[in-house]
Amino acid sequence: MAGGLRSLGLRPGDRAALVLPTSPDFYDAFFGTLFAGGVPVPLYPPVRLGRLDEYHERTGAMLHATRARVVLTNGSIRRVLGRSVEKAGPPLGCVDVREVSRDASVSVLPAPDDLALIQFSSGTTVAPKPVRLTHRQILSNVEVILDAITSLFPEEGFTHSGVSWLPLYHDMGLVGSVFTALARPRDLTLIPPELFVARPAIWLRTIARYRGTVSAAPNFAYNLCTEKIPDSEIEGLDLSSWRLALNGAEPVTPVVLERFVERFHAFGLRPEALTPVYGLAEAALAVCFSDPLRPFESGIFDRKALVDDGLARRALDGLKLVAVGKPLPGYAVKILKEDGVPARDGELGSVFVSGPSLMDAYEGLPELTVSVLRDGWLDTGDLGFVDCGELFLYGRKKDIVIVRGRKYAPQDIEQAASGVPGIRTGCVAAIGVVPEGGPSEGLVVLAEKKRGERADAALARAVRERVIEATGLVPDQVVVWPPGTLPRTSSGKIRRNEARRLYLEGRLRPPAAVSALRLFREMIRSRFALSRSRRHVAREELSS
Repeated sequence: MAGGLRSLGLRPGDRAALVLPTSPDFYDAFFGTLFAGGVPVPLYPPVRLGRLDEYHERTGAMLHATRARVVLTNGSIRRVLGRSVEKAGPPLGCVDVREVSRDASVSVLPAPDDLALIQFSSGTTVAPKPVRLTHRQILSNVEVILDAITSLFPEEGFTHSGVSWLPLYHDMGLVGSVFTALARPRDLTLIPPELFVARPAIWLRTIARYRGTVSAAPNFAYNLCTEKIPDSEIEGLDLSSWRLALNGAEPVTPVVLERFVERFHAFGLRPEALTPVYGLAEAALAVCFSDPLRPFESGIFDRKALVDDGLARRALDGLKLVAVGKPLPGYAVKILKEDGVPARDGELGSVFVSGPSLMDAYEGLPELTVSVLRDGWLDTGDLGFVDCGELFLYGRKKDIVIVRGRKYAPQDIEQAASGVPGIRTGCVAAIGVVPEGGPSEGLVVLAEKKRGERADAALARAVRERVIEATGLVPDQVVVWPPGTLPRTSSGKIRRNEARRLYLEGRLRPPAAVSALRLFREMIRSRFALSRSRRHVAREELSS
């Protein structure tokens, strides 16, 4: 593959964008690019057919930002990518991996500090940012993850085995699953993400079948399994091999973990296996692990003290948060208050991290790099505090909602709304909006209903009442949308700032406005070879 890419014109240092599903093609393209001396840039394929205009715009911007020389994909996706590639204009064009000639093999031996990968941040608050990572930075993070796992769970009487449905364009799937399985060779069983979304039981059944010991997922996946898997699909399931059920990449919700343990404990799931973690693309992946030898730690904190005084005070009633653990060996976390003064334990502030895998820069964004990297410390953009030596997160700084002069973390409001029957869990955005002629910012809650539910006034009223009861805040407006309306990142997280912008511009519309007929024509025109699982996902999109 490397020889074929060199014949195609790829030279050492050239960027190759990979727009591929979970498949052997991804491996050919990724490692072929590395062996040819190029720099792979994994991008997400078009999986949400109802938002192709947005997809083309974002993909074109990412190709331009990384100065991609070639796009490596497959025949089906290439027919959809046309507009994205035209906008960015990579010199070597858009190439089907299977059509690349297999010439005499070549291998360019990299130096440890050569650029190995450009991976994009998730882009929850702003556009995804291209993170530059060297071989040394990636391998240092991979090694510390593996050391943490094997020191806690030495292979005595069993062999570690990974299971993952996470996309390979995402750091949790690529670094956390693929690279760790290759660095110290172990079995890794991969599931296409669209198959997991269509049939979440397949994830748990795969862990049971292949005796998986380590498997990671974002918070929403654990909730999806709890709510959507019927008993008939997990009869006889045995999850006793699962040592580490890592939960990261998005805010970890206590109730989701509790319900997951309650549902699957009878199938051999160890309560202590549920392990909240913290990391980010700018650090390759992992920064903090909670203790996998004991059940996850959570605490109830006085909501008013957090909001008004920035103090985390334990209380009998209030906001329940999950600890995401302590820094891994070689890594450090510090909390700085608004005036830049280091916070004491229990004081809320900005989360900064340092460690050997910290990126050197964002690709082509020197000013942004300087604004977040200071003396070896990265400003993560997260708010949090340390309590009893463990890190607790309290949301993103740019997402904070200010209502009548007081600051609120949107996830508090969203968690309350998500608990309303008829509302999709995790599909809520709380945004601050200054009404025309109004003196201050008001609260607007945007929520997606479950399929089959009526988006009527009664459902909106139930959301409003639940938010008032849980937070004391009175929403100025509650809008209930059909499923799939709110903008998301490539990993499925709600993009609050984008939702706010579209709401203010009057452009927030359900996918149904695109027309099911147009989507069907797009599918036929592109001749997608849809598997049974993809047909299921397509039907879900069309029905919405």
